[in-house]
Amino acid sequence: MNIQGQGHSLYQELQSLASQVRSVPSELAIPAIPEQNTSQSDFSAMLKGALDKVNALQGESRELSTAVEMGDPKVSLAQAMLAGQKASLAFEATVQVRTKLVEAYKEIMSMPV
Repeated sequence: MNIQGQGHSLYQELQSLASQVRSVPSELAIPAIPEQNTSQSDFSAMLKGALDKVNALQGESRELSTAVEMGDPKVSLAQAMLAGQKASLAFEATVQVRTKLVEAYKEIMSMPV
């Protein structure tokens, strides 16, 4: 098996393909896509998703608590308490993240330029 001979012909084939690509008219070329700062949109989408999830947990907790108060036999007190604790923990975590973000913002704003 002659690897060098095959490698050389492969290299020549790649060179010919590259020259063909260079000769493509500009109308057929793929237009350049402007760069976007996706980190900001990703962060905002992630933050919005997290806040929506906390809101959903609080809504579920409220519904289960109301169902227990109304005497719904399908909902147990344990389910309502568990949902309440989940919502409480999620809210506390959200407040801590907000506090850290505010601290980081203040620290960045106080840096000398």
